[in-house]
Amino acid sequence: MNGRSTHARAILGEELYGRLSQTKVLLVGAGGIGCELLKNIVLTGFGDITLLDLDTIDLSNLNRQFLFRKKDIKQSKAMVAAKTASAFNPNVKITPIHANIKEPQFDVAWFRGFDLVLNALDNLDARRHVNKMCMAATVPLVESGTAGYLGQVQPILKDRAECFDCVPKPTPKTFPVCTIRSTPSQPIHCIVWAKSYLMPQLFGEDEDSGSELDEAEKQGENAKEIAALRKEAQAFKAVREALRSAAKDEASSSAAKMVFNKVFHADILNLLSMADMWRSRAPPVPLDFDAIRAGTFVLTRPPHNGSATPGQTDRAKGSTSTEKMLNGRGAAPPSSAPSAAGEAGLKDQRALSLQDNLELFISSTERLAARLRAGEDTISFDKDDDDTLDFVTAAANLRSAAYGIPGKSRWEVKEMAGNIIPAIATTNAIIAGLIVLQAFHLLRRSYSSLRNVHVQFKPSMPLSAIAMCRPNPACGVCRDTYTEVLCDPARVTLQQVVDGVIGRHVDEEMLDDGRDGPKEVSVYEDKRVLSDPDWDENNDRTLESLNVTRGKFLSIVDEDGEYATIQVAIGALPPDHPADGPALILPSPLPTPPRRQKPRVTTPSPPPPPATAGKKRSAPDDEIEELDARSAKRPRKAEEARGVAIMPFTPSKKRRLEEDGLIMLDSAEEKIEADPDVIEID
Repeated sequence: MNGRSTHARAILGEELYGRLSQTKVLLVGAGGIGCELLKNIVLTGFGDITLLDLDTIDLSNLNRQFLFRKKDIKQSKAMVAAKTASAFNPNVKITPIHANIKEPQFDVAWFRGFDLVLNALDNLDARRHVNKMCMAATVPLVESGTAGYLGQVQPILKDRAECFDCVPKPTPKTFPVCTIRSTPSQPIHCIVWAKSYLMPQLFGEDEDSGSELDEAEKQGENAKEIAALRKEAQAFKAVREALRSAAKDEASSSAAKMVFNKVFHADILNLLSMADMWRSRAPPVPLDFDAIRAGTFVLTRPPHNGSATPGQTDRAKGSTSTEKMLNGRGAAPPSSAPSAAGEAGLKDQRALSLQDNLELFISSTERLAARLRAGEDTISFDKDDDDTLDFVTAAANLRSAAYGIPGKSRWEVKEMAGNIIPAIATTNAIIAGLIVLQAFHLLRRSYSSLRNVHVQFKPSMPLSAIAMCRPNPACGVCRDTYTEVLCDPARVTLQQVVDGVIGRHVDEEMLDDGRDGPKEVSVYEDKRVLSDPDWDENNDRTLESLNVTRGKFLSIVDEDGEYATIQVAIGALPPDHPADGPALILPSPLPTPPRRQKPRVTTPSPPPPPATAGKKRSAPDDEIEELDARSAKRPRKAEEARGVAIMPFTPSKKRRLEEDGLIMLDSAEEKIEADPDVIEID
């Protein structure tokens, strides 16, 4: 017996341990959790591991992602992690893939080739994608995540436990365009403006921002503000030219000054000209480049961290001084000397004065402009790129000063702009261990032992284990019916796929062939509507022309809402498929979506009649109240005596109407006894 596996065999048992070497595992993500998890499954004895990650190694990863070293920076996480972990157990086969899990080659058939999928992602969109692919491929998934001291592990098994989307997730916070561009009120507004608007405008691709403003206009945002923003966008073209064409022997700050005067002076003056905008909010203050640099600029606002106090005349000695202060090299100018606490603090956590921010703005703009002139086509924000971080910090704080908003330190800007949630190596290690324990339950098929596990910031109960919940009947992912078609998207039309999947015969005028299923359907690809009963222009177009290709899903939705949605995965034809063979291979058997269970309509008991019940209550306009059908008093004996004919309502339809609070009379002569809770309609 190999000494390496002695303890694992004793704990897991011969049967389970023997299966591990043959188990094919897909690990998605090689970050904080992924590194710990890869180490765990390699040492446990999983024999066939595919590791997929799109990211490359950054300096900030090294404090917790221990499979990487400084020499590995800028290299693929998947490649380096696989190489490092392979040394832990030479009997394990690790296949690293540096790619995006959403790429078309990773389709349902590819997922179906694994026995187990382990998620170690920090991206909501990618997690939802993997969840859906596992539902389609019927492959067990263990989902996980951490945030500081908190963490969670969720085993997911189709039809037995709720999936990742059974519980709605909060959407990331977004801000209206006009708030970011014209009327910020919080530090995050200024940081988002500097990172997502100013930096791309100056150093990114020369894109037309008109589409964003067109969309804002459709959403009903202020028309005057949008018109001003359009004018502002045109003026940026001249500034971009100056940054890219300035000669090296020009005055060092000329391009930076041009940018400053454009965004912190001219644009603010333009906004101030719209008086209506500032009736209910404090107006911004235009900044003066020369006055701030000379130390004579006075802000007529209450002092805030990161903005100069009224009458402040501290004088910075250029960008070199500021850079030395940030990097801890040399003392700051006497007039802006930091306090003893500031000297003891970390360099990035020091508060910057208005002059400091200006000097940092000039320095970072010059460095970024030099990179453009040296051949870089575009420069985008990266929290680990000192030049871009300095620029966003300085620009955000200058804008904050103009609007009377507290400024932020360089470290705080890095956290907020980089969407950084503090990562703790210990939490990652705990979660990785819990993932492996849940994976063992899935492999043993001990489904009753599966648990949702939460790591909590509670010393009395650091771990919370909750029994698995059944799938949410209303979930739009795991409650759908999944199937797969193999096709050549260049030769197959949308109509052929839809008719084939739901069992229609095109040569019989689209008549149903007797199968139970939806009759009228709408077809979607993600959120795109491709066809519906009243719009069929796309039906004769090929899937390729509609950009519906391998790895994507067509959603066939029953217009009557009686049947579950059919999710059709698009797969590639087999490699040995003959060239003259059919371009579409349908699933066998065809999918049979279940009928949706309609929720029961429960109506409250009618309230007791008021004191003035003798008077008839008038019916409210355009409103029909829900009634309890039992509250209506029918003269049953008189009805039996008359022997009236039954109106042509089917029992099921009549029952549905009564559930909705409507009582259908059997004849025009039938009457209902006077009841204050019954409203008679024609």
